[in-house]
Amino acid sequence: MLIDKLFSEPVDFFAIFIALVVSITFHEFFHVLVARLLGDQTGERMGRLSLSPLAHLDLLGTLAVLFIGFGWGKPAPYNPYNLKNQKYGPLLVALGGPTSNLILIILFGVALKIFYPFFGPENYLIKFLVYLVVYNTILMVFNLLPIPPLEGSSLIKIILGSKYPQIGNFLDSYGPRFLFALILISIILPFSLFDYIFRPFLTLVFRILNIS
Repeated sequence: MLIDKLFSEPVDFFAIFIALVVSITFHEFFHVLVARLLGDQTGERMGRLSLSPLAHLDLLGTLAVLFIGFGWGKPAPYNPYNLKNQKYGPLLVALGGPTSNLILIILFGVALKIFYPFFGPENYLIKFLVYLVVYNTILMVFNLLPIPPLEGSSLIKIILGSKYPQIGNFLDSYGPRFLFALILISIILPFSLFDYIFRPFLTLVFRILNIS
C-alpha cells in the first residue's frame, strides 16, 4: 500500500502522491474541456474547467490512492443534450480523460527518455518522471475498463447499445457493484487483482521507451 511508504520512504510517497494528483486532475479537466468544446458549459459553470486539483479530487478516490495505489476524481458533470454531436458526443467526452493520460504518457515519456542517460535510475527527477508515466498509464487503462461508471463502458454501450440494449442495462445495474468488489478484494488480499491488468501495459510502455 502506498500509505506504507509515508514513514519508510517519504520522498517516494510524496512523489507518487503528486504524480497521481497530476494524473487525476488532468484526466477530469479534459472531460470538462471536451464537453465545453462540444457546446456544454455545465462543468465550466461548476468551476470544473480548472487545473486546480481541489476542483477534481474525490475523497473516496483519494483514500483509494493511499490504500490500493491508484484512485479517481469526482465525475465530470455535463449535459449530453447540450452537446453538438448527440450521437458521438458522450463518447468523445468519456474518452477525453484517457486521452489526456495518453498525452501525458507521451510528454513525460519523452522527457524520461532524454534525461535518463544523464542522471540514471536513482535520481529523484527520473523517479518522478517514471511515476508520472506509470500512474498515467494505470489511470488510462483503469478508466478504459468496460465497467460502469468507468469510461470504457461508454464505448461498449455505444457500439452494442442500439442492437443489444440489455447489455447496457446489465452493465449499469451490476457494473458498479462488480468494480467495488474488485477494489475491496484488492484491499483485503496481499496483492492487487488490478496488477494483472496493468502490468502488461506498463511493460509495453517501458519497452517502447527502452528503459528498464
